[in-house]
Amino acid sequence: MVRFSIPIPRFRIRKVKKPAPGAMPGTFSVPVELPKPMIKRFVYDQQTCDSADVNLSDLDQALKPEPGKVVWVDVQGLGDGEVIRRISAILGLHPLTLEDIVHVHQRPKLEEFDDHLFVVMRAMRLQDDQKIENEQLSLVLKPGLLVTFQERPGDGFAPVRRRLKEGKGQLRKNGSDYLFYALIDTAIDNYYPVLELYGDIMDRLDDQVREDPRPEASAAIQSMRRELRQLRRAAWPLRDVASALGRGDFPLIGKPVRPAFRDCHDHVVQVTDFVESNRERASDLAGLYLAMVGEKTNQVMKILTIIATIFIPLTFLCGVYGMNFKTEASPYNMPELSWRFGYPAFWIAVAVIFAGMLFYFRRKGWLGSGPSGRNREN
Repeated sequence: MVRFSIPIPRFRIRKVKKPAPGAMPGTFSVPVELPKPMIKRFVYDQQTCDSADVNLSDLDQALKPEPGKVVWVDVQGLGDGEVIRRISAILGLHPLTLEDIVHVHQRPKLEEFDDHLFVVMRAMRLQDDQKIENEQLSLVLKPGLLVTFQERPGDGFAPVRRRLKEGKGQLRKNGSDYLFYALIDTAIDNYYPVLELYGDIMDRLDDQVREDPRPEASAAIQSMRRELRQLRRAAWPLRDVASALGRGDFPLIGKPVRPAFRDCHDHVVQVTDFVESNRERASDLAGLYLAMVGEKTNQVMKILTIIATIFIPLTFLCGVYGMNFKTEASPYNMPELSWRFGYPAFWIAVAVIFAGMLFYFRRKGWLGSGPSGRNREN
């Protein structure tokens, strides 16, 4: 028997207090469990790339675009309401946009304003402990300026920072709209390690169910279905966002960058297709588990039925010759009791019946792999 040992990677679920029902639109409340903001600023052009931490006293200067350069301000952590409110005021964000940034349970979406674009999406990252980080990523795009808001420190944007520092590729040759694309594309690419891990686990679950349909396998399948629902809620709405960015007419996104967003849309479609196929596969595995358990039960019941059927005539013989008739009272009272070899004859009859029934069941294919069973397999 194969021991069950397939852990299902789970999304980190953090309880975040939502606004009370009936609260005024634009209500601003910072979840106390979120860490304090850490702000990093990147300024680059084709020749140079500078990065530095931002002090709170320098926020006004840090959030100003620089002529001929691209400015990226990365805010990691939303646990200080005054800092977030101040950044929002400097950027001129709508109160509802500020609410969407801080209340980190938003559905992926795209909003266009007069002087900026606002995108909310879910960022997935596979951790070393097989947990999946699922946090909200908010991006504000303005001319020459991109501001990103993340729930907590640590992200999957290391490849983008490395490309900025090394000056490789098209990143430093383009404007803030291309950086906007690069970050969204990287966030989408971070879904793939999660998808590959889930695909491997689905293969192992399939083998486990076929080899040993234990109750733990059923629990793992249900857990997998729950995690896939989480992934679907994060990826499915992102299709509309990527499609709108690639096909919409936004002044802040140049025509050369729009095909790149269409490539993002293709990646999101691949992600959602994988999620949907794995959800169907998980449902099929649940059905396969029930079928395998039913088949296993049927095999056990078949063996028990065969054993009971074999012992029915044997029990009958034992019952007949266990009635203790006296042959002295009448010659018809079981004369076999007076035979010299009556007892051996009884066991010979039992053995013949037993062997005959086993032979008959095997010939019918009900036991082992008799002729009928081989014919069915062929």
